[in-house]
Amino acid sequence: MPQPALREILATAGVRGDVDFQGDDPVLPIRYRVGAAGAAALGALGLAAAGLSGMPQRVSVNTRAAAVSLRSAFYLRINGEPPPPVWDPMSGFYPVRDGWVSIHCNFPNHRDAALRVLATEADRAKAEEASRSWAGEALEDAIHAAGGCAGYVRTEEQWLQHPQAQAVAKQPLVEIVRIGDAPPYTPPARARPLLGVKVLDLTRVLAGPTCAKSLSAFGADVLKLSAAHLPDSGVVELDTGIGKRSARIDLRTQPQVERLRKLAARADVFSQSYRPGALARRGFSHDDLATLRPGIICASLSAWGESGPWQGRRGFDSIVQAVSGIAQANGGAAKPKLLPVSAIDYVSGYLMAFGVCVALARRRREGGSWLVRVGLARVGKFIVDRGALPESAWHGLPDDLPADELEPLLGQMRTPGGRIRYLKPAVELSETPAFWCRPPVKLGYHPPVWTSG
Repeated sequence: MPQPALREILATAGVRGDVDFQGDDPVLPIRYRVGAAGAAALGALGLAAAGLSGMPQRVSVNTRAAAVSLRSAFYLRINGEPPPPVWDPMSGFYPVRDGWVSIHCNFPNHRDAALRVLATEADRAKAEEASRSWAGEALEDAIHAAGGCAGYVRTEEQWLQHPQAQAVAKQPLVEIVRIGDAPPYTPPARARPLLGVKVLDLTRVLAGPTCAKSLSAFGADVLKLSAAHLPDSGVVELDTGIGKRSARIDLRTQPQVERLRKLAARADVFSQSYRPGALARRGFSHDDLATLRPGIICASLSAWGESGPWQGRRGFDSIVQAVSGIAQANGGAAKPKLLPVSAIDYVSGYLMAFGVCVALARRRREGGSWLVRVGLARVGKFIVDRGALPESAWHGLPDDLPADELEPLLGQMRTPGGRIRYLKPAVELSETPAFWCRPPVKLGYHPPVWTSG
């Protein structure tokens, strides 16, 4: 099943190649073919990275390893212990007059916005009592208008009739467009496909950070930039931070804006997941970056894409699951339920990294600056389009791989904060294996500078 999905991905970029897939869905007790979607995205990334290596390579992906990679942070251990939960007690599904609404409260500002709308305190029982008086779409709209993030739980049929779903259906899965002129660039021979490629990572949560983490597995020099005043995912940042350096930058001050300009002027890739227009107001639109650094690759992640009435809205994997019918189908009539993997986030991250590698190859051949765009909702459609498995195929499967099968997929490394266990890359290249050589660090551990020429 991964092969048709792979062909769909490669067709978006005019790329050809073969991937050796082992295994198939179901892997975990999930009705959707998340293993096929993850394996195909990883296979496409592997082909694009191998194309930058300058040598023939075999690319292979184990579908079972790809499926568990869609919850990579689940396997993180720090000095033998799991990290504390990142899911805020106020996050989740709330009853409304006509069903359910998913409310995102993992960031304090989103939680506070939702509580203002519900006119209640941070008490789950009181908040649920308040939500019962609302109609679902009205509460969804009110929370977004207040600066929060929520999604009314729809069936797949209801979602397909929504104007945003219809806009999403017309969007490309991976958009790669030329945004400026620059001479072709042929880097010197390198031992790894992306060695010497400088990546600025201005993303948060899972999808965007997974893109940069994936690029670092092929040798890219990744500098993660975060701001102390913005919420983050806590200790789980160690999982998405593998392979990266991490620095702080505050774009509310002009000196820090200038610092980012200097970093961007030497970057090969500028990856960001701010809402549309947020960075442009600071002077970092795609056009600004292409002028500042001809030949740059801009990677942009959004929730809903560049079209439709929701194009400026906040969104997360869980919210896309809620509005698109995934949560309703996964939970049944009693109550919606999220998938046990963050498939939309991780597949989006893999596809972003694929697009970046394709754009880097085009820069070598024809020059230019390039823009890569991926949207969570469009990736959610890609996953649903794989089709659903019959319940007899997945119901009753174990919640995880057997220990003897999982163990070879895990690695360990020492970090400044202790020893961690993590999932190794799930894509295999025969001549230049993917691996991480830089341990993760706490946010802001390093100065905001490049360490090489």
